[in-house]
Amino acid sequence: MPIKPVTVTQLSNYLKQIFDAEELLFNISVVGEVSGYSNVRGTAYFSLKDENSILSCVCFTADDFKDIKNGDSVVVVGTPRYYVKGGKLNFNVIKIEHYGESALYQKFLELKTKLENKGYFDQSHKKPMPKNIKRIGVVSSEGGAVIQDIINIRTRRNPKIDIVLYPVKVQGNNAEFEIAEGIKALDNYDVDVIVVARGGGSMEDLQPFNTEIVAEATYNCNKFIMSAVGHETDFTIIDFCSDLRAPTPSVAAELLCEDFFDKKLRFEKSVDSLLKSYNAKFNYEVYKYKNDVNQLLKSYQYLEQDSKQLFNKNLCNIFNLSKTYFDKREKELIYNNCILKKLDPKEVLKLGYASIKNLKGYVTKVSDLKKDDKIDIIFKDGMVKAKIL
Repeated sequence: MPIKPVTVTQLSNYLKQIFDAEELLFNISVVGEVSGYSNVRGTAYFSLKDENSILSCVCFTADDFKDIKNGDSVVVVGTPRYYVKGGKLNFNVIKIEHYGESALYQKFLELKTKLENKGYFDQSHKKPMPKNIKRIGVVSSEGGAVIQDIINIRTRRNPKIDIVLYPVKVQGNNAEFEIAEGIKALDNYDVDVIVVARGGGSMEDLQPFNTEIVAEATYNCNKFIMSAVGHETDFTIIDFCSDLRAPTPSVAAELLCEDFFDKKLRFEKSVDSLLKSYNAKFNYEVYKYKNDVNQLLKSYQYLEQDSKQLFNKNLCNIFNLSKTYFDKREKELIYNNCILKKLDPKEVLKLGYASIKNLKGYVTKVSDLKKDDKIDIIFKDGMVKAKIL
């Protein structure tokens, strides 16, 4: 025979009765880490968690415990209550006390010290932010508000910049592996800078950014990399490894997206100022040029008449010097011509002399002649042949 089903209300009331009847659960102490803490008109809603479990808590006297914040390790005193209408188990807290440092925070400090000793945070390793950024690579959630904020700010400030998103999980199991892979992928892609971004959250939510694998990917990134994780008061390991930390994703977008319209306005003002300066300089140079030309023309006119007189004077001197020079050379030529005429053999022959030649040349003495030598005797009007007897 089948068992008759119960209604949801019947089961819920039954569960409530079990918790209400169990005296051992009254005013018990539970230790854990505070997460997702919020105070709404004096009522605190938060979770208490450890490495394996999470417990929803509510405290109606939250104003008595104002120094509680996310990440605190606390001991709470209270009673578990099952709410029928909401179908939810809450731990009603009546007292909260601090209980040393949380396990997550302790791990954070240990990893921070380890990486700092390895030089992951050294300023000498950090790269300067490049200028004229044209493409930004973003490692973040695809459906979150973070990427939309970055795109909106880019559109407002400089729509010419491209946004390349590598979508990843930003919290939960294995999120750190996706984040590290995204950094490596964009490091080998055509982007100018890389931004690792997510919104605020509890220390547990931000835990993927407090892992060694993400720290190593950030440290080994060849491109400029900026962290923009959480709110302004949130610090994660990636903040110390990155080249620059932005307090929020929106601030990261503001820093990376130079205001195109402001730059354009400044450029136009610079051009206008340059044109005014150029026009003033040009007008001055034109005035100076015209003035110099006028002065030069006046000086030229003055110097021209003086130069004519000087030219005429020099021309006369040159003519006189030339006449003297050529007269002297003419006299020398006449004199030398007379000497040459006297030395001309034909002129000598006219005086009754003759010249004698044999086979060897001109004969100048008797001893050069021998018997039977044939000779030529040259007179002023001709030549005769002879033979020595």
